Amino acid sequence: MADDPPKPGDPPKPDDKPAPTNEPDHKAEAEKWKALSRQNEAAAKRAAEELKALKEAGDASKSETEKLAARQATLEAKLAEADARALRAEVASDKQLPAKLAKRLQGSTREQLEADADELLESMKPTKGDDEGSKGSGNGRAPRTTPRERLSGGGDPSKQAEELDPRKLAAKIPRR
Repeated sequence: MADDPPKPGDPPKPDDKPAPTNEPDHKAEAEKWKALSRQNEAAAKRAAEELKALKEAGDASKSETEKLAARQATLEAKLAEADARALRAEVASDKQLPAKLAKRLQGSTREQLEADADELLESMKPTKGDDEGSKGSGNGRAPRTTPRERLSGGGDPSKQAEELDPRKLAAKIPRR
């Protein structure tokens, strides 16, 4: 009676299949989930490494971009300053203002610089009430900006020759 169900005390037959049960195999399920967890952990590590590499590349390119932006701003500032100096020099030349005074001109436009140059030139003119003994020569012109050299010819008979003997010159020095 091969088709008879086994009795509770009978040993299992070698060709008998285990009776199907509704309970799952917990060990197999645990092993399956452990394998899936390991796969997910490896994928997460790879994704984290890729993210780190992308961030570093982004930061490197960002800092390079920031460097270029800072350099551009510096160069633009230098260009603006050079343009302003050139404009001041041009206005000073047009108004016949001395070069030393050109850097004192104030303004951002040509018209402002010209107006400032006119004011500066006006303030340099002597007033009509100036004394004869003042810096100006009294002829209504601005004082000279360069000193005159006092040169004399070597053969002027009206002047006495200076003493060149070192002993006599030393004797003229007052002692305490």
